[in-house]
Amino acid sequence: MVQLEADIASVRTGSSIASIALPDYVEHTEGVTRVGALSAEAVIRDYESAAKEIEAMGAELIDAARKCEALTAQVHDAIAFMRETAAGYRDEGRKIFKRIEECALFTEDVRKTCEQVKRRMKDVSVGEYCSEELATEELEPTGIAATVSVCEVR
Repeated sequence: MVQLEADIASVRTGSSIASIALPDYVEHTEGVTRVGALSAEAVIRDYESAAKEIEAMGAELIDAARKCEALTAQVHDAIAFMRETAAGYRDEGRKIFKRIEECALFTEDVRKTCEQVKRRMKDVSVGEYCSEELATEELEPTGIAATVSVCEVR
């Protein structure tokens, strides 16, 4: 028993068993033997140490939860940015789509105009003078051809 007291005293800074403070939620019962008191103190200290480690894990979990919340907020911001970016790409794609179709229509109009001008030029003989009569040919020109006469082409 003396050896047990010495071991406990060497672990603690105090020199006697009385200097080792017990947790607030326990106190010695009157009449308990010294061996019983020391055994009970050793057991309660182990339990108290485990309880403090459990609480420390809880604090670590709270810290991890805060980090997760911050990460979740960043993820929501990233998702919002991605949605905005996708919407911008769709708008830009719509503009390019419309422009390409407008260019295709314009190109088709130019092609038709060139064909009409070529036909009108074939109908006019090479030394003949351009008259108003040629401008009102049976073919009704459209697009650019409607604004250009055969006389202007020569």
